[in-house]
Amino acid sequence: MNPAPARFGCCLNASTLRGTPVLRQIEVAAAAGFGAIELWFADTDAHLAAGGSLREIRQALNDAGLAVPTLIYFAGWFKASDGEWPEIRDACQRRMEQAAELGAGHLICSPPAGEADLPRGAGRYRELLDLGSRTGVVPIFEFLGFVEQYRSIESAIEVMSLAGGGCTVLDPFHVFRGGGSMESIARLNADQIAISHFNDTVPHPAREQQTDADRVFPGDGTQDLRRYCDLLAGTGYSGWLSLELFRPDLWSRDPLSVAREGFQKLQPFAQHSREPRRS
Repeated sequence: MNPAPARFGCCLNASTLRGTPVLRQIEVAAAAGFGAIELWFADTDAHLAAGGSLREIRQALNDAGLAVPTLIYFAGWFKASDGEWPEIRDACQRRMEQAAELGAGHLICSPPAGEADLPRGAGRYRELLDLGSRTGVVPIFEFLGFVEQYRSIESAIEVMSLAGGGCTVLDPFHVFRGGGSMESIARLNADQIAISHFNDTVPHPAREQQTDADRVFPGDGTQDLRRYCDLLAGTGYSGWLSLELFRPDLWSRDPLSVAREGFQKLQPFAQHSREPRRS
């Protein structure tokens, strides 16, 4: 009997291999068994600064058979003043064009630190959505558990509602760190979820003191990740689970060994049901 197809695809977020050149990240992700990779502009920019090209990166992705769900990240847009906005909007368009050249359908847009005016930010997001409809790359509103105001699923829903559309990123760490409930996933529909980053959390240090570096491999912490995946599937989402860690101890290891360990620990949570969407 053939095994049941996975309900989610296995993706590697390149943050997990920070310090590894982008072409090697792609090679490693494919060798470890991942079907997709999320790339960071910091790494693609470094490749360009060293004399490389986006065409080379795209060719490497094609040769490896990897999808690119997102490019990460664009910041500084939510609180932009009227005077700053034209330049920031143009910068976002350039990033969208780069994402499109690499085959990515989404661009992750980070929330502001501190307090920020919701109507202004939602209006800016609406403009980015309109820009995305012209470039073919959809901007994602990301909530982050350690920012002051936009740290929960509910806050992302509020921004999307005022903007009249859009999508967000789910992440067990940010749901936990922001103090929200994983059950809030059920408030979303599949079209509102661009991708799910994936990781586990530990009980110490205290939730309010945790940073990105405290994330651990799926199954190595205390989150009920099977419930998380059931809630995610319940929305109709059938996209990628993207392993996203920010651990200096992993960055100092051989990247292929890290990727292989990550794939092994991610794969059980992706099993059973539909094939992932290749977006």
